[in-house]
Amino acid sequence: MLKGGKDYSISIENLNKVCAVIPFFNEKKTLRKVVEKTSLFVNEVIAVNDGSTDGSAAELNDLENVYILNFKNNIGKGFALRCGFEECSKRNCRYIVTLDADLQHDPEFIPLLLKKTEFFDIVIGNRLNDVKLMPYSRRLSNRLTSFMLSKKTGAKIMDSQSGFRVYKAIVPASVNTDMNGFEAESEILVKALRKKFSLGFVDIPTIYGDEKSKMRTCPAIKGFIKVMMS
Repeated sequence: MLKGGKDYSISIENLNKVCAVIPFFNEKKTLRKVVEKTSLFVNEVIAVNDGSTDGSAAELNDLENVYILNFKNNIGKGFALRCGFEECSKRNCRYIVTLDADLQHDPEFIPLLLKKTEFFDIVIGNRLNDVKLMPYSRRLSNRLTSFMLSKKTGAKIMDSQSGFRVYKAIVPASVNTDMNGFEAESEILVKALRKKFSLGFVDIPTIYGDEKSKMRTCPAIKGFIKVMMS
């Protein structure tokens, strides 16, 4: 039985040292809710403030088992994730959960992703079996990048753009990434699969509200091309 009262048949031994990494940039409206809900299913939350200017970080000051990494400048999601992974390493985490701070990922699904690590080193929340609520442009770009990465790696990658993931801690410890933008999530897949780490998926709902994507198209395309050429 997990904190939060839900039983997903996961032994407490398998849940020891689960850390969540939540990068955020100006997410004051949703950040606290995401972190509070995530805390029900993990031991610690590493919230990475990637240069927010809206006072987001102050929303977390009174929460237990939440550690905040503050950076003055907005460098990018890849940078924030890398810093979060390093902090997890210092804390000897066995599993690392990553999710976004804008409520696009429901923390209720964390136990299901963790359960799948019995069979895989990386587990990704797959939204592409339910795309009715996904904007057409995002649906198209996701299917295209997922197809291209599948061709490159030889693995079937269903949702390459999903940031809702669980990594066994050995994965980011073994894979050196250097990209700072959203393309870093593709980069880690390419490099991890090259090292023969295994990849699995869990279907999750597609959730979109009135949030605006922080992905800048031109830098994201350039970064993805760089990943494809690596």
